[in-house]
Amino acid sequence: MDVGKGMETVEKRSVIVRVASWSAAHPWRAIVGWFVFVALCLGASAAVGTNSATTADYRVGKAGKAEAIATEGGLQRRPVEQIVIDSPSGTLDVSAARAAAADITARMGKLPEVDNVEQPVLSRDGKVLMVQVVMTGEELAARKKVDPLVEQTAAVQQAHPGVRVQETGGPSMSKGLDKQRGDDLAFSEMLTLPVTIITLMIAFGSVVAAGVPVLLALTSIAAAMGLSAVASHVLPDAGVGNNIILLIGLAVGVDYSLFYLKRDREERAKAGGRLGSQAVAEIAAATAGRAIVVSGFAVIVSTATLYFATDVIFSSLATGAVIVVTVAVASSLTVLPALLAKLGARAERRAARLAARGKAARAHGGTSKVWSALLRPATQRPGVTLLVSVLVMLGLAAPALGLKLSVLGKDTFSRDIPAVQTYDRLTAAFPETLVQHQVVVRADANREPQVRTAMEDLRRRAQADPLFDKDVEFKLSTSADKRITSMMLSVPVKPSSPQALESLDHIRDDYLPATVGKVSGAEAYVTGDIARDVDYLDHQSSKLPLIVAILLLVTFGMTVLAFRSVVIGVIGTLLNLLSAASAFGLLVVVFQGHWAEGILDFHSTGAIGSRVPLFLFVILFGLSMDYQVFVVSRIREAAQRGLDTRSAVLEGIGSSAGVVTSAAVVMVTVFASFAFLTLVEMKQMGFVLAAAVLLDAFIVRIMILPSVLTLLGKVIWWPSRTMRAVRQQQQLGAVGSETVTVLWTRESGSV
Repeated sequence: MDVGKGMETVEKRSVIVRVASWSAAHPWRAIVGWFVFVALCLGASAAVGTNSATTADYRVGKAGKAEAIATEGGLQRRPVEQIVIDSPSGTLDVSAARAAAADITARMGKLPEVDNVEQPVLSRDGKVLMVQVVMTGEELAARKKVDPLVEQTAAVQQAHPGVRVQETGGPSMSKGLDKQRGDDLAFSEMLTLPVTIITLMIAFGSVVAAGVPVLLALTSIAAAMGLSAVASHVLPDAGVGNNIILLIGLAVGVDYSLFYLKRDREERAKAGGRLGSQAVAEIAAATAGRAIVVSGFAVIVSTATLYFATDVIFSSLATGAVIVVTVAVASSLTVLPALLAKLGARAERRAARLAARGKAARAHGGTSKVWSALLRPATQRPGVTLLVSVLVMLGLAAPALGLKLSVLGKDTFSRDIPAVQTYDRLTAAFPETLVQHQVVVRADANREPQVRTAMEDLRRRAQADPLFDKDVEFKLSTSADKRITSMMLSVPVKPSSPQALESLDHIRDDYLPATVGKVSGAEAYVTGDIARDVDYLDHQSSKLPLIVAILLLVTFGMTVLAFRSVVIGVIGTLLNLLSAASAFGLLVVVFQGHWAEGILDFHSTGAIGSRVPLFLFVILFGLSMDYQVFVVSRIREAAQRGLDTRSAVLEGIGSSAGVVTSAAVVMVTVFASFAFLTLVEMKQMGFVLAAAVLLDAFIVRIMILPSVLTLLGKVIWWPSRTMRAVRQQQQLGAVGSETVTVLWTRESGSV
């Protein structure tokens, strides 16, 4: 290549290449700079704290309107703790229980976190005495203030050993869930880190090389957690961000480093010591680095579609995923070339030893005999392989047609949490506390008598309905300005039962229109756990078509932009859909039935968590782009060198097979560990992600993708100008590396 062409290539170096080049040339500056960045992120988090979502942030639909109106009148649901006093033997000493209740009342009344303590209530069977403690502030914030109440309950238990005194309620159960979530994350780290390191050691045969991806992933996760705390002051944190940062961060962080490290070692082996670390870094950045940016950007853009759900939980999930993927990409392009430059001499010495043992082909990323054999059906009999593989995937996807969604609530909480165990005893003794609907009405103050009369009529209708509890007094409450009226209706059934939904329908569709609906100018809504869940599902269902449409469009556009091929864009989108559908089919088979409860330690409600499908659909599309980008990039490189489609597929998939398989093992390990956590939604997410990666890495990548590419031949690159130019050069018999380099530079902006 002459000087003019060399200058042209240098001038056209992409930002990715320039950053990697600088990092390799100034390794210590890059390494120190990275750790300073991580420290600053953590410092910023400690300085500003996390802005948690409030109750108002969760308001959706008609239930949300009811809550807003109730809050306006000071009639909103308050955070409540129940102190349950009973006897383990079953026979309650009522006098001893009342003495303990008096002690509880006196102690709780002195706490600043307590608004008031209600009179003790004895259960109908006389076996349980309940003291209800109303806390100050809003529902969600109460879990941060519940510890003093729990301490006083423990003190009363110690002072009254003749009875059992335990506490439950929304705040204490939330506190228990938070602790359990933290324990789960620690367990996940303990399980995944050793497996990840062992997998990387097998892939690279070096403890140091295995440690680099893990180090970058962990520091990326730390930085992302710090940044997410800062971001929460713009988009409130729903308490799930760190779970997703760990789940996604360890998987993609290791993967991106793995792909870059593999390419760096290949180029060093090819150069045989003739190129310095800076030159090797530029070559790796122009290939693997570019693929990492495309893949990471695809995950970021795909995940960002969750913001269209206009839901605080999905926004929190999206923010965590976007931040950790961005940081993981940045670490792979900045500090990783510096680390590899420092480790370059070690890698070159190892490459020399491998070459001396006759293993140079592997170091160069060639196709092994094993992978050649695995790819043989797809490249020699593509039609049959494609048909059989697609039928298998469609068979796995078929159960997804029976997908049922529900908001997973108290019925699915782990019974290992003490507050949940107490809740079970409470609801058994006081079944009217299981489901409560709050009817809220707003009207002009002069219509308060009419509203009250209508609400009395509604109460009579409810008490005549066998679904509602007849023995509980349905009290009316009115705001000070007489504009807002509220009433609680109790239903003694489990929240997950069909009767709970039926009772809500009776109120909304029958009783309200026939009573309050006849009062001129009155607004009437229903809230409560069941109403919230129903409205949340309706809200999510209304947003689903928009998000799926945007996601499909984004995925297609990203693929076309990355490979300059409409055909590859269509193939990628369809394969992502097939992979996601198959994973959802497995999700339904495992979690909607009861056969796997003992294996995965969960209680099936016959439904999937309402947030699981949408979140996973988005994440799966993003992660599927990982394999697609890295594998198709290798195939494209081979095709740009003039190989026919079949040979390019064999070389591209075969040369990347080892590292992609290692990456898949890491991802599956990370995701599968979440399937053994306690929270059911996390189990479902972890299981589906692990299943999807396995299907994508081994069936889609080895069978379906190469079959499709082989069948379509040169058509797959339409309408890429580079590939047309390569074919023209093939016809002239003059394809050279310099020609391909310049063509690739002009089209993709890479060296």
